[in-house]
Amino acid sequence: MLRSMTAYARAAREDEWGQAAWEMRGVNNRYLDVTFRMPEELRPLETRLRERIGERIGRGKLECSLRLSLATQEGRGITVDRSLTRQLAEAAADIAAAAPGASPAGVGDLLRWPGVIRQTPPDPTQVEGPVLALLDEALDDFIATREREGARIVELVESRCAEIATIVAGVRERQPALVARARERLRERLAEVMEKVDADRVEQEIVIFATKLDVTEEMDRLDAHVTEVRRVIKHEQPVGRRLDFLMQELNREANTLGSKSTDTETTRASVDLKVLIEQIREQIQNVE
Repeated sequence: MLRSMTAYARAAREDEWGQAAWEMRGVNNRYLDVTFRMPEELRPLETRLRERIGERIGRGKLECSLRLSLATQEGRGITVDRSLTRQLAEAAADIAAAAPGASPAGVGDLLRWPGVIRQTPPDPTQVEGPVLALLDEALDDFIATREREGARIVELVESRCAEIATIVAGVRERQPALVARARERLRERLAEVMEKVDADRVEQEIVIFATKLDVTEEMDRLDAHVTEVRRVIKHEQPVGRRLDFLMQELNREANTLGSKSTDTETTRASVDLKVLIEQIREQIQNVE
């Protein structure tokens, strides 16, 4: 199933060991680029986390945040930064001396200062299982969101492919008449300026001219590329790069059609094709 690279997911869990929450945000990117925000004491798990994500996601820029709050357990007490506490007490005394009317700082004020109270860091091996399981849960939601957005992109691509096929069929239907008209105009002009000219030579030049105007090959390639787009968007594997290549090929044929055009309808068809192709290209920039 086609997947978008833009998605958001959150998974949280509360258990006897504490609370944890994963948040995942994804945007389009040429390759898989994963960044983590997590407690430093859990950094040893980062390699396993990257492997876990890489097994299920092929492309995109992902920002993964882990919030962890562990319950107080036996053997995991708290410590007081005595040096910092002493500095704060001295600073409070200096302020009190400089401003006699100010309320003195109490023990509670000192304890609330960041860094004064420190909890013994968790052992990564004790929370590894819950953290990985919760990541899997977040990934499930993240991928489901990507697939829902991908389904909407498929609908848009299918509708644009149908419009391209209709335009190509219209140009193909008009092509014999356009070539015949061009041949006749060329024959009349040659007759006006060249009274004595070899008839066979004239016919050869007309055939060469008509061949240059013929866009049958371009029509065939446009049809083939549209068929391939419709086939590719049904793949289970990431197809963003292949779709981008197909857009380049479609655009090339549309440009060639415009350069060979001899009437306003064909020129308009070329422009319409390029607009539709660009609309598809804008969407597939976000496809995994």
